[in-house]
Amino acid sequence: MSNDLNEAFRSLFEVNMGVKTGERILVFSDLIRGDETISDADRDRRLRLLDTAEKAASFGRETYGNAIFVSFLATQASGAEPPESLWRAAFGEWIVDQLKQAGILHPLLAKTASTVQLDRARKIVTEAKAQVVDVVVALSNNSTSHTRFRALVNAAGGRFASLPNFDPEMFFTSMRVDWSVLADRTERLAQEVNRAVTIEVTTPNGTNMRIGKEERVAEGDDGLLTSPGSFGNLPAGEVYLAPLEGTSEGIMVLEYAPTRKLATPVTLMVKGGNVVEVRGDEPHARKLEAKFAEGPLNRNIAELGIGTNDRASRPDNILEAEKILGTIHIALGDNSGFGGKVSTPFHEDYVFYKPTLTAIMPDGEKKVLLEDGSLKV
Repeated sequence: MSNDLNEAFRSLFEVNMGVKTGERILVFSDLIRGDETISDADRDRRLRLLDTAEKAASFGRETYGNAIFVSFLATQASGAEPPESLWRAAFGEWIVDQLKQAGILHPLLAKTASTVQLDRARKIVTEAKAQVVDVVVALSNNSTSHTRFRALVNAAGGRFASLPNFDPEMFFTSMRVDWSVLADRTERLAQEVNRAVTIEVTTPNGTNMRIGKEERVAEGDDGLLTSPGSFGNLPAGEVYLAPLEGTSEGIMVLEYAPTRKLATPVTLMVKGGNVVEVRGDEPHARKLEAKFAEGPLNRNIAELGIGTNDRASRPDNILEAEKILGTIHIALGDNSGFGGKVSTPFHEDYVFYKPTLTAIMPDGEKKVLLEDGSLKV
């Protein structure tokens, strides 16, 4: 293991996660399924990610005394719950057995748990929180951010870093940002967004969206996950919110899928908070239509985010692309984990470049927060 990677791991565990000797650390990654169709470049990245995750766990064990590594076959999509084996690694055998005996585990894994079942699961987990790991570093390709698994780890006080689609090279680019400066920038922008009731977004490629924010609170993801129950992406750097369901209207012109530039743009027509039509000949259009056919909730406009990381630059990797300073991203599907009401095993982000973002205040005043990708606050 190179010294550079050792230092990257040390910064991850100590600066971002605030790990102390003896704390229990869980690092996990996922394996490429046999039925996945992926490019050679993405296969290489995912194999490097798996290897790096195992090395991170090894470093954590050698340095802090108590770290484990778990791998499992990749889920069908970001936002889908990870398998029972990971739940047992994070929560311990007793908690998972209690969830199973109460008839809650299967609904949790299927993302069909009722409010009563979720409350019961939270009670079981929090009452036995001493059995739950202290720190989770999620280096799986598919995101576990928008899952009950992640929410329950946080409910027990665990700190959770989610790094979906991560490329180990990011340890030497967007992960080397000045975290204190990024935190100040992110907080300042979140305060401005939270003054608004509606957000308007336009971009040079034809995207034109109006998004309702009333009653919803924008949060900042600054990469400093040192407090009990902390959660965020790494690399970090965004302000994000769950739009009020049913309020989003307009046109989204997609130029990038999560891990590649599209051959031709795909246009999404949005009405009443949902994608109502997909236009375009690019294969990604058919992929989205198939995902929408799985369930109507996948059409939901789930998230509006604004990038704040000045060291992020890669447009071909959604994890870093959505953090690029001066970009915005809009997600589809699940938003139940950060203030929304839609629960579905799907969450996918799309980044838009050189946006102009205008906040509309309760009295109708308009304030430009981004102009052609330049931050104005």
